[in-house]
Amino acid sequence: MSKEKGHICPVWAGYLLACPLRRIIHSPEKILSPFVKKGMKVVDIGSGMGFFTLEIAKMVGPEGRVIAVDLQASMLEVLKRRAEKAGVSDRIETVVSVEDSLRLDRYQSDIDLALLFAVVHEVKDPEGLFQQLYQVIKEDGLIVYAEPKGHVSQESFSSFIKMAESAGFKVERELKVSLSRAVLLKKK
Repeated sequence: MSKEKGHICPVWAGYLLACPLRRIIHSPEKILSPFVKKGMKVVDIGSGMGFFTLEIAKMVGPEGRVIAVDLQASMLEVLKRRAEKAGVSDRIETVVSVEDSLRLDRYQSDIDLALLFAVVHEVKDPEGLFQQLYQVIKEDGLIVYAEPKGHVSQESFSSFIKMAESAGFKVERELKVSLSRAVLLKKK
């Protein structure tokens, strides 16, 4: 998906976001373990260097698959090296998205869960993002959606949720994620 000029996370910031100390605030296991199960196909939108991706790969196990999507090939190259080092590269596929496309067409109704963590507010066409996710997520599939309170007001978050609902998702419940506004969305 395209992002407005100046809103793409710089590569140097990707190293900060992938820092292990971040687990104190945003533990991937704590946030995602209620939803990610062995054998699932999970897409991590705006994966960067794989802070969540690597942990999801461990959670889905050898039979599962994680599709890491990012606009920046350089972020995904670092993710690949980190996945190799962590021993989970065989379950991770990387996809460089392009303007107005996640490039996930081959996954029509095949994804169990999508993670949108601090990314929708950076996307130029959030409505299009949710529409594309609707096409690839299975019936009754889920989206774990979170935005940082410091960047996204409650009003903006609510407008993004309305876009998700227009695309065919419904809010299952609010999620408790530190320093974030977060919900669990389900495909109707």
